[in-house]
Parts: sequence; structure tokens; C-alpha cells
Amino acid sequence: MAKAKKLFTIGYEQTPPKSVLDELEQAGVKLLVDVRAVTSSRRPGFSKKQLAAGLDERGIAYVHLAGLGTPREGRLAARSGQYDVLEKVFSKHLKTPEAREQMDELSALVKKAGPVCLLCYERDHSHCHRRMIAEIIEERDGVAVKNLAGRIL
Repeated sequence: MAKAKKLFTIGYEQTPPKSVLDELEQAGVKLLVDVRAVTSSRRPGFSKKQLAAGLDERGIAYVHLAGLGTPREGRLAARSGQYDVLEKVFSKHLKTPEAREQMDELSALVKKAGPVCLLCYERDHSHCHRRMIAEIIEERDGVAVKNLAGRIL
């Protein structure tokens, strides 16, 4: 029987870029899928171009799937600790044509490019929409999900 594909998730909150990159490299990640709606970041090293360059230096590919990012209303809810509202907003968003299309694209990437890791801001995956994405892919494609966390320095 074939070994189940792996899907990792990671958040970069409170974590320096080197720690995130080290964690990805140690896990054997080959593709990082950025599931943030907005890829600019106040945190040095985590804006789209800087992140992609750092990943490239480690031999890790980068893809941004903006359609799997949280709508503004959901991001505001998450910032204020209203995780139930985040889940409602993101569940509704997942029914949009763009999100469904990008979920299919993610599924294909996990099947062929693995190991793949989803990236978003929140350190705690249980407070992030990437958990919902990972759970869907886990159930749909039978992959094993593991949540990573880089060292806080």
C-alpha cells in the first residue's frame, strides 16, 4: 500500500523567518502554499517576495493561493478572538467558485508536489483558517496532516 501523502501547516506569529524556514526544511517540505489573502506583512521576511526568496534558497517552491485566504471580515474576527465568527465567514467563503477552484488546485499540488505546507499568520492552527483547509484536504484526499511550529526566539 502506498504511503499517505503528508500535508503540513505552519503559522509565523512570534517566529523569526529563520525558525520557520528551518522547521520547513527539517520536515522535508518541498512546496509552501501561502493561504493568506494579503501577502504583505509587517514582519520582516514574511512578505511574498522576501518569503519566496528565502524559500528558494532552501530549495522549497512557493505558491500563493489567494482564493483560500480569509476575507477581511474573518481576519478581523480572528484578531479579536471571535473564532466562531471566523469559522462562519470562512465556511461561507469556501463555497465561492474561486475558493472551490483553488481547493482543487491545492488538492492536486498535495498529490503531486508533496510534502506540502500551508502557511498563514496565526501560530496556533486551531485559531486559523488553515486548519479548516487542512481538514478538508485530509478528509477528501486521505492525507496525514501535521501542524508545525518554528522556535520562538
